[in-house]
This record gives sequence, C-alpha cells and structure tokens, in this order.
Amino acid sequence: MSPTSFTELPVVDITALRTGRPEERAHTVAQLGRAARETGFLYLSGHGIDPALFDRLLDAAKAFFAQPVEEKMACWIGKSSNHRGYVPEGEEVFAGATADRKEAFDLSLELPDATGPLLGPNQWPALSGFREPVTAWYDAVLALGHTLFGGFAEALGLPRDAFAPYLTRPTSQLRLIHYPYDPTAEDRPGIGAHTDYECFTLLRPTAPGLEVMNGAGEWIDAPPLDDCFVVNTGDLLELWTNGEFTATSHRVRKVTEERYSFPLFCTVDHDTRVTPLPAFTGPGRPARPGVVAGEHLYAQTVQTFRYLGRRLADGETTLPPGALPLSSFGQEARHAPRS
Repeated sequence: MSPTSFTELPVVDITALRTGRPEERAHTVAQLGRAARETGFLYLSGHGIDPALFDRLLDAAKAFFAQPVEEKMACWIGKSSNHRGYVPEGEEVFAGATADRKEAFDLSLELPDATGPLLGPNQWPALSGFREPVTAWYDAVLALGHTLFGGFAEALGLPRDAFAPYLTRPTSQLRLIHYPYDPTAEDRPGIGAHTDYECFTLLRPTAPGLEVMNGAGEWIDAPPLDDCFVVNTGDLLELWTNGEFTATSHRVRKVTEERYSFPLFCTVDHDTRVTPLPAFTGPGRPARPGVVAGEHLYAQTVQTFRYLGRRLADGETTLPPGALPLSSFGQEARHAPRS
C-alpha cells in the first residue's frame, strides 16, 4: 500500500490503546500512524463501545426523522444562534454538488455559559426518548475520540497527552444524518467531495455510499464493516503535522437504499491556534499558515449552509479574517485543476 495506490482501507484494532501492555500499544500506535500517513482513512475496531448504545441511537434517529416536517422544523438549525438543530433537505450544499435528498440533526458539547456562532446549548426537539440515547452516544464516542487523540499523538512521536491541553471544552459536533429511500437515485456523486474541517472523524454508517479519494485521485469504496467505526483525519491534523497526516477527500454517492450516518467530528477547544509543529517543518518544508480551530470550522460551515450564506449576504454574520475557501486541504486540493 502507498499514498498513491491504496484500493481498500486498513483495519486497526485499538484494544491496546485502552487495555494493552506497552509493546501492544506501540504496535497499535504504529498501525495508526501508517494509516494516517498512507490513506488518511481507516476502519477502527476494538473500540469498547456497547453495541446497545448504537442500537438506541439508531432508534432515536428513526423516530425523529419519521416525524412530519413541520415537527422537525420546530428546531430548525436556522432558529439557533450557534448552528445546532434540524437540517432539512437542501439546506447544506457542498461546492460542486447538487442538493441531496438528505436531512440531519446537529448537536455539540453543551456549553450553556458560552456564546458564539458555534458555542452554547443544544436545541433539542420535543420528542420523548430522544435526548437521552443521543447524549449517551455522544459522550461515549467523545471519550473514544480522546483515546484516539492519545494514539495519534504517540504516532507523531509526541507525548500521549500532547493534545490534552486543547481538549478542555472541545466543540466536537455529532450529526445524525438520514438519507431516505430513493428508487430514482443513480449511482453518481451525491455529497460533493470535501475534507472534514476538524482533527478527525469517528463515523458509524448503516449502508454503503461513502467513497474515499486515494493519492492518484481515484475514488475507492468504503462500505461499512460490522461494529467498526470509519475514521478519517481532517484539516487540523493535516495542518498541525504540516502535511505528514493527510485530510483525505471523500464524498457520498447516491444510493437507492435508506441510509443513516452518524459522524462525530472530533476537534479541539474553539480558540486553539493550530500551527505546524516544529518537528514537521524545516529546510524545504516551510510551515503552512495557521488557523484558529473554531474560526476555521465556522468559515467552512458558512460556505456550505444556505441559511448562513444568506446571513453573510445580509451582513448578519461575517467570515473570520483569513478564512480559507472550501477544499483547501486533502487530496482533492492537490488534484484540483489549476487556473
């Protein structure tokens, strides 16, 4: 396998990150590092999360999305000041893509004492039996994400707790995404190619559709594996490592079957300044410009959500200084036509 030729994703069992002896942990860390450098995507097993938590999450998502649209719109994301709530079909459009038959519910860390475009409390629907299983899943996967931060740190030759100072109140977002059954769907791109804006993503999908771009610019299928997460590194780890880890571009092609997808976008505290670590800079390897984690996330979000685009056009919000355009990271950026 190489950065230009992979045709499938590696599977990494991280049991040793939770319970293993030092030599077992070292082996797992080496596998994580190899996957992050060579593919930017991997399947993660041995995560230790109770399967019942996922079953309850899926039941809650099905109950929410089965409601009439007017019930779901009662917590429309555009009613919030911090980008949390229901995302109807057509609200989110990636560059170069058409609107998908896709709806979502977005939430993040509850921060009732904080204010900002991505900070504050969640907007919850008035649906019995929804909040508790969704919160339980969020908490469990967020803890898994913190374990993985330690593994990635060691894979970079850093202390296990290197990222811990930036994980006091991370605004990691969980999305509940629903693609309804669509018998007219053709096997073609749906969600446009993009990288994830945070450090890495922990994803549990229920059906195929995800495709990953390899180093040669080819699209590789990444179907779900039983009781495994799909993990991909994002913009911030690419930046922190000055390209040592790659934010791999990916997309979702249109499929006819009903599909649910649950990504948790693991990030750091909102005000964290992310710049290349000294170990990954030097002669012939200049440091890329840094970003503020929360500002980068907000800038990318404004460019993909229509309600925020309208606020931007009306002067109700602004892009942070130095905001990057979409697709500034990952393989898609490397293979984009030069004008």
